[in-house]
Amino acid sequence: MTDRNLAGGELLTTRLSLRRPTEADIDAIFAIHSDPATCLHNSSDALARPEEAGELFRRWNDQWQSCGYGYWVVRRHDSALQLGFCGVKPMELNGMKVLNLFYRFATSAWGQGFASEAAIAVTSWASRHVPDLPLIARVRPANAASQRVAVRAGLTRAEHLDGTGYDGFDWIYAAKLPN
Repeated sequence: MTDRNLAGGELLTTRLSLRRPTEADIDAIFAIHSDPATCLHNSSDALARPEEAGELFRRWNDQWQSCGYGYWVVRRHDSALQLGFCGVKPMELNGMKVLNLFYRFATSAWGQGFASEAAIAVTSWASRHVPDLPLIARVRPANAASQRVAVRAGLTRAEHLDGTGYDGFDWIYAAKLPN
């Protein structure tokens, strides 16, 4: 994997290109986040109106502006089609500052290893560029596919941090937790 980090905001893997979102991605943000299957386990993330995708893009862009990182658009090297999104955002979990690993992909991209490949690239990037913050993924107990992605990305179950999230109970997967 090559890493053109903060300045260009791009990550490259064997098959994928991860780049900072632009306004041109708003339609893809809406398409992926309005699909009931992609938000099945996180219903509060579901978008109902196209203008909500613009609002979500602005929040993502604001984070890039303030932190120098955020969520990336994921696509294959040989295609302009957006497969999904993967990235990190700072948050607080049980009074601890952490980076939350996020990944959401179009159903057409499921089962091909894209989410794992992107999550591995993002966790590797985060360990180099934001080394002081533990990395977590909040995953619903019923979401076995998301659990597999978290494990493939190097996170392990941290049951002592499990708890109620925004719209349900979260299992926590983590890396770099303080002792």
